[in-house]
Amino acid sequence: MPLTSETPDIRQFHAALIVDDHPLFCDALSMTLQAVSSINSMHTSPTLQSALDLLNQGAQVDLVVLDLNLPDVKGLDGLVRLRNATTAPIVVVSSMAENRIISSVIHAGAAGFIPKHSQRDVFHKAIDKLQAGETFIPDGYQLLEEVDTAEKDDAVKRLASLTNQQARILQLICEGKLNKQIAFDLSIAETTVKAHVTAIMRKLGVQSRTQAVLIAKLTSFANVLHDTTPPV
Repeated sequence: MPLTSETPDIRQFHAALIVDDHPLFCDALSMTLQAVSSINSMHTSPTLQSALDLLNQGAQVDLVVLDLNLPDVKGLDGLVRLRNATTAPIVVVSSMAENRIISSVIHAGAAGFIPKHSQRDVFHKAIDKLQAGETFIPDGYQLLEEVDTAEKDDAVKRLASLTNQQARILQLICEGKLNKQIAFDLSIAETTVKAHVTAIMRKLGVQSRTQAVLIAKLTSFANVLHDTTPPV
């Protein structure tokens, strides 16, 4: 039968990457995804860095499922770095299901949001939407307009221009660590750290480490979590 203009352009997912540090949830989510889709190959990573390493090593995935609460990342930083590492759609699965958080996730580049303890039919609806190239927001929630859109969009674009190593160094800077401590943590020379810090500030368009931290925090959930409204 010839294709018509009404025929949806459906992309089938066959391989997924789950980024979550809870093994039991990873197992349950793996079974759920395989039950509601054509996914038959599954990768799991307990940290953001192990997920990035997997992608950098050439792992081919059609979908990334990301938990926001990982041991080595805070807020939207993980989403931004993953989005820079893969063209696969990223869906956030989190217990922090609230309009402002869901909206922040979508505005930062996620293809969808699924509350962590959703029933199987919600995952089925989400996969169908994502395979059709659409954005998934669960029933009962709404996408809010982004506040300070231009400023946040600019911050996300600047952060996305960082290499994985530069993003790791910026994260350590946000934790208040000095160059010597960063060099020790990453097992690299302090002169290398200084070179990366200079490159980070140039890419972010700032003149100091403090300004770099402020740029990074524009994409975090700090303000969102302190200013919440109940779901619709």
